[in-house]
Amino acid sequence: MSKEVYICLENGDVFKGWRFGADGDVLGELVFTTGMGGYIETLTDPSYYGQIVMQTFPLIGNYGIISDDTESKRSFVSAYIVREKCDEPSNFRCEGTLEDYLKENGIVGVYGVDTREITKIIREKGVMNAFITSDVRNTDSERLAAYRVTDAVKSVSRERLELFPSSEHRYNVVLLDFGAKNNITRELQKRGCNVAVMPYNTKADDILKLGVDGIMLSNGPGDPEENTEIIEEIKKLIGKVPIFGICLGHQLLALAMGGRTTKLKYGHRGVNQPVKNLETGRTYISSQNHGYAVINESVEDVGGVISYINANDGTCEGVDYPDKMAFSVQFHPEACSGPHDTRFIFDKFIDMMGGSENASE
Repeated sequence: MSKEVYICLENGDVFKGWRFGADGDVLGELVFTTGMGGYIETLTDPSYYGQIVMQTFPLIGNYGIISDDTESKRSFVSAYIVREKCDEPSNFRCEGTLEDYLKENGIVGVYGVDTREITKIIREKGVMNAFITSDVRNTDSERLAAYRVTDAVKSVSRERLELFPSSEHRYNVVLLDFGAKNNITRELQKRGCNVAVMPYNTKADDILKLGVDGIMLSNGPGDPEENTEIIEEIKKLIGKVPIFGICLGHQLLALAMGGRTTKLKYGHRGVNQPVKNLETGRTYISSQNHGYAVINESVEDVGGVISYINANDGTCEGVDYPDKMAFSVQFHPEACSGPHDTRFIFDKFIDMMGGSENASE
């Protein structure tokens, strides 16, 4: 029988729901994501480290858990909130239920709450911290208000080098792991890239000694400005070999170039975010998961050219650095699950490596 549980928001609002998954109290930054599907990828996206993730789609878990669809080795979410959970999933690939997955991974789950109302609060007042507990008397308002996601990249990056060869080898690429999703590696492999996934704190000199054809800066969690040492190493890579950044990698590249970032009111999370290509005028539907953005005005100050903007709020979604053999996008062209509209951006990276003096034959 399910136990009562309470979601205590930083602004004082309290919502009663029911427990599933692991037991215990948990504190985190509450965010919402709008995808109808892709909850497996959401649960295993390292970019959600330190966050309580709430799904706005009302029914979650209907195709169960499928290990081949995971984006990392485990889940990094602090807790998981849904309107209704499915206990009898139906899919020929299904390996277990959502609740079993949460229990196995020690993740507190809540269902039976008005996720629509909570989403409206966050949209109006902005992302806020939340405390999930069986007893509201356990809530410490000062501790709740003081919570911050820190040491995020360090907490999700792998500890040692891992190699992923391609069956049609053409290029050698280093993927710096700031919380990398597995599908980034798969998209590179499809295009003939042997991929060396390296820890977040790998030194620029060690990368350049490998004579690689290109460098990818991965997605990841947390405040980009926190990563001062990483930014300094990226500075040493700029202009040496082609660089492609995604999500956090996009933000870190901008900071290394001299740009600035800012925290968004409630972020962009889901698989239906529209981005407009400023050169062609075409709008693409993209998958996104970020709470920070590169400040548009700062891009022009450092010689960058904004390539994409968010069609909803005009925030920066992509930057080209034509004189530095570098470019980046805020959204996820590798999206899985999600729209495949922008996977051609990986081809742009391949073309850039083909034009490099260091490109493989």
